[in-house]
Amino acid sequence: MESVIRDPSLAPEGHRKIEWAAAHSPVLAAVRERYLKDGTFEDLGVAVALPVEAKTAYLAVVLAEVGARVSVAAPLPSVVQDDVAAALAERGVAVFANSEGSPEDADRWMELALEAATSAGEAVLIDDRAGLTRIAHTTRRRLLAHLRGASEETTSGVVRLRAMEAEGVLEFPVLAANDARCKHLFDNRYGTGQSTLTALMQSTNLMLGGKRVVVLGYGWCGKGIARYAAGLGARVTVCEVDPVRGLEAYADGFDVLPALEAAGVGEVFITATGNLHVLGEEHFGRMRDGAILANAGGVDVEIDVSWLRATAEEVYEVRRHVEEFVMPDGRRLRLVGGGMVVNLTAGDGHPVEIMDLTFAIQALCAHHLANRAASMEAGLHPLPPELDEEVARLKLEAVGMGVDSLTEEQRRFLAGWRE
Repeated sequence: MESVIRDPSLAPEGHRKIEWAAAHSPVLAAVRERYLKDGTFEDLGVAVALPVEAKTAYLAVVLAEVGARVSVAAPLPSVVQDDVAAALAERGVAVFANSEGSPEDADRWMELALEAATSAGEAVLIDDRAGLTRIAHTTRRRLLAHLRGASEETTSGVVRLRAMEAEGVLEFPVLAANDARCKHLFDNRYGTGQSTLTALMQSTNLMLGGKRVVVLGYGWCGKGIARYAAGLGARVTVCEVDPVRGLEAYADGFDVLPALEAAGVGEVFITATGNLHVLGEEHFGRMRDGAILANAGGVDVEIDVSWLRATAEEVYEVRRHVEEFVMPDGRRLRLVGGGMVVNLTAGDGHPVEIMDLTFAIQALCAHHLANRAASMEAGLHPLPPELDEEVARLKLEAVGMGVDSLTEEQRRFLAGWRE
């Protein structure tokens, strides 16, 4: 199937980006050598729906190298790097991604990726926000019989899959890759923390030291953002709906306030909840002139951008990736990355070393599903812990470090109760 990309001539820069990612991904390379070359992926389709940038491209290249028929779709145009898409297509992977497309195009791209992956047999899915899974259960139901299963990358996707499972409509097994310790403890925390603030600072060219930064949501992503912001000298306030998480934020040294109170004191607002309209009309009305807004969460409606556009008297692009909304009372609110996931819309996404862990997990998920999906029930499943631990060991090996093993005496002691 022919790829859908914006400009094939951009491929040389994309190849350079992919090679840089490959040079800093020792764990995924080790997984390829130790596990993926066993013939599992020969003539198996793999449909991937992830941001189309260098780390995703390297994952696709690795899977193609071990025999898979790989197709890649962008879940949104805003997370497409056209040079990487062109390079990946030049390497023989079917790519459906164009930064100038529409949100409606994105669904079509995922449909095409599903079609391509199942065109010559069975396939597994590597999914983002449950996009491929949703489409397979709606507009492409005829392909369900060809799908062995899926693995899910994001917190918001796992939430959707749990809802599908609860309704009894999820028709194949899904591994919750996001819930693996080597994923959320590193990708969600350190990856989101660093990449969100990098994108914010590069886009605005402003410092965070001394500023009041409000982090909405204190899950793993929010924890990472708050930690990195504090490390840069920001005064951090956390907003939560879960009192235990709120107490945890307080114990971690942060102020904890309801969002409406925080709206009056914050200078920078970063959402990380995976929920709808976390910042809306009431909050905007209390914000100071010049407040900066960004979304680091997995859904693009955490900030009510539609209300801002409908209400503002004027909207300007004041810097690349930064829009200024002039409100009726003259205050200016500044939105970074269009209210979409800011580390991708206004940056390069997570650091390579972080995504090396995540995509090693995803590759092992695909390998596990390819071999064992037939014996798994439809529904959401955790990643086998031994695979999680193997990724951690491979990373420690790569950096010249390691851990101990329990002695047999210690194992008996932990397993018993009489001593």
